[in-house]
Amino acid sequence: MIFEALGAVAIGLAIAVVAMRRLPDRFPARGLTLATGPVAALLGALLTRSILGAGHPVQVMLAAVAVSAALLSVLVRPPRNRLRRPAATLKGHRTA
Repeated sequence: MIFEALGAVAIGLAIAVVAMRRLPDRFPARGLTLATGPVAALLGALLTRSILGAGHPVQVMLAAVAVSAALLSVLVRPPRNRLRRPAATLKGHRTA
């Protein structure tokens, strides 16, 4: 079990590092992102192991990857360089 936990933490950290390198301006804080990945992966691994029991290491690691990616996606902010255009006015609609 200790190797599954360490493997899940390593996978979560790897996912967080890759996410920070690919989208550095879309995450709020580097420390928060690098902490969320391993913790989420560990949570996913422990939860899956408690549900399935021992003897399912592949499923445990897949759940660790899925939970880590899902919780990291919650941290992603929209891009800052979006085009801002005023909304089109409706025909026949008077504005103040």
